[in-house]
Amino acid sequence: MQSGSAITVAADSNFIAYSLKATLQHNRKAYTQGLVYWGDKLYESTGANQSWIAEVDLESGSQKKKVVLKKKYFGEGITVLNNKVYQLTWKHNKGFIYRAGSFEQLGTFSYGFDGWGITTDGQHLIVSDGTHRLHYLDTLTFAVVKSLEVKENRAAAKQLNELEYIDGYIYANQWETNYILKIDPTDGTVVGKLDLSPIADQIKREYPKANVLNGIAYNPKTEDILITGKRWPRAYIIKLN
Repeated sequence: MQSGSAITVAADSNFIAYSLKATLQHNRKAYTQGLVYWGDKLYESTGANQSWIAEVDLESGSQKKKVVLKKKYFGEGITVLNNKVYQLTWKHNKGFIYRAGSFEQLGTFSYGFDGWGITTDGQHLIVSDGTHRLHYLDTLTFAVVKSLEVKENRAAAKQLNELEYIDGYIYANQWETNYILKIDPTDGTVVGKLDLSPIADQIKREYPKANVLNGIAYNPKTEDILITGKRWPRAYIIKLN
């Protein structure tokens, strides 16, 4: 782990200020779809032709445990609720349920849209489908309880991807941008955004094969956020100011 620089990205208008705290190693083969903390452990899910879930060592970026999906499945986001890991797939309308800690498969579930990102408010699973909509799923029946339309300045905030629930708000990577949107779940309004361009631009200059920003994991113990991207060789710990 390398300590972060002292730079702070200042807030301007609707932008949220943050500081870079540390730089970590990350598996550059990982096409990152989801990140989530479970206690002191970090889980990562990946997609493309290398879809897996792994427990990641924060110091080295190496994987301690891994579940590899069959090649027909394109893995997507993950979240943890009640000691169960929920994993989405992209076009198959099928999710997998594992026991947290061991990754023993406990079951599957279905949904009627593309699976992209997933998080939880502690009661429901909240799923993005690549549009401006977020779907709340019942954890027993997996039926859609409600769908939330996300808007920024009264326009649809499209391409919502990886999700994380932090202090009563939903944070969402906006695919193919360097933004993380902060969403009020009561009405779907974007109330703030993080511009990760300084980090993403540096990565792409140094590693041209690095793909888009994606991956948000909130550590409630430290109140830090871990972010990375698809096939990025680094991950970063940031602190919201």
